[in-house]
Amino acid sequence: MRILHISDCYLPRLGGIEVQVADLVRAQRGAGHDVEVATATPGEDLPGVHRIVARLPFDLPVHPFGVGHLLRLMTSRRPDVVHVHAGAVSPFAWMGARAAARAHLPAVVTVHSMWDPVTRGLYHALRGAFEWQGWGLVGTAVSEAAARPIRAVAGRQVPVHVVSNGLDVSGWRPTGPVRRAPQGEPVHVVAVGRLAPRKQPVRLLRLLREARRRADLRATIVGDGPARASMERYLAKHGMTGWVSLPGRYPRERIRELLAEADVFVAPAPRESFGLAALEARAAGVPVVARAQSGVADFVRPGKEGLLGRDFDELVSSVVRLATDRELRELIAEHNRGTEPSRCSWPVVLEGFERCYDQARDRAAHRTYRGR
Repeated sequence: MRILHISDCYLPRLGGIEVQVADLVRAQRGAGHDVEVATATPGEDLPGVHRIVARLPFDLPVHPFGVGHLLRLMTSRRPDVVHVHAGAVSPFAWMGARAAARAHLPAVVTVHSMWDPVTRGLYHALRGAFEWQGWGLVGTAVSEAAARPIRAVAGRQVPVHVVSNGLDVSGWRPTGPVRRAPQGEPVHVVAVGRLAPRKQPVRLLRLLREARRRADLRATIVGDGPARASMERYLAKHGMTGWVSLPGRYPRERIRELLAEADVFVAPAPRESFGLAALEARAAGVPVVARAQSGVADFVRPGKEGLLGRDFDELVSSVVRLATDRELRELIAEHNRGTEPSRCSWPVVLEGFERCYDQARDRAAHRTYRGR
């Protein structure tokens, strides 16, 4: 199958969408598909990657004439399906969806983010202006939590399926015994993610501060981003530098090593559409604490793979419970080690997308037939 992925952002940028799309491309090529990528991100030449770049300030991944460029690319390459990857607002990606509709090509749109009320209002307006619900699209979201607001906007004309982000589960499987924090040693709490204001990392520090009043713990927060300076100020102000570490960004190999030393993983962002770092922790056998309203709830059940909280206070209580209840912590760790999150494995994810591609081809054929 010839597949053309379209994404505003792609390698060499490193973010959730960029890494997940690159991994999907690698997995599909490994399965024998002919896969190419179109992106507005500048960078070095990569095999099968078409960079449609405009000279804009800060290397913004946008092109004012993206529809025309993408339409010409689709006409020359004639993919069997166009797979568009969108965040909350992704102008170049949606230009790809529009170009696919004009070229009468099957198109699947994966939304990788959680639509908040403002975003929902924007897409309601775009629906009225461009009537994108009539383009024959098939939508996917990375979790049930992310799918609900999309379905509310798209209506019945656009099917929206849930296809999880993919993970090489075997690569995260732990090899040693379940970690048992020595008596008298603080429980090690770990968080991994971009330190961006929308992830509310300072709120994470407040959560840890509240939890430490009731439990003996230390914390490592891996990642980098624009909120790092405000986090450092908070740590200094509240005397937390002795037990909270901000080591910066880690490669995947170092994250695996860190998770082998972790007792609890925390993913408290309220609008987490999926939570790939939390999935990696769960696959590595670490109990996970996360928001009940987030996409993490798709693969973490209360008392099974971790604990879920509906608000700040419940998250604090969940961290404290796991930090103070060794039996529960080790029971969850044993469960996570003994069961794989199979719905997030690449074979299952690829099968899910192939079903969506089949549906998109059927819809495109029906749309073309009706238009003749």
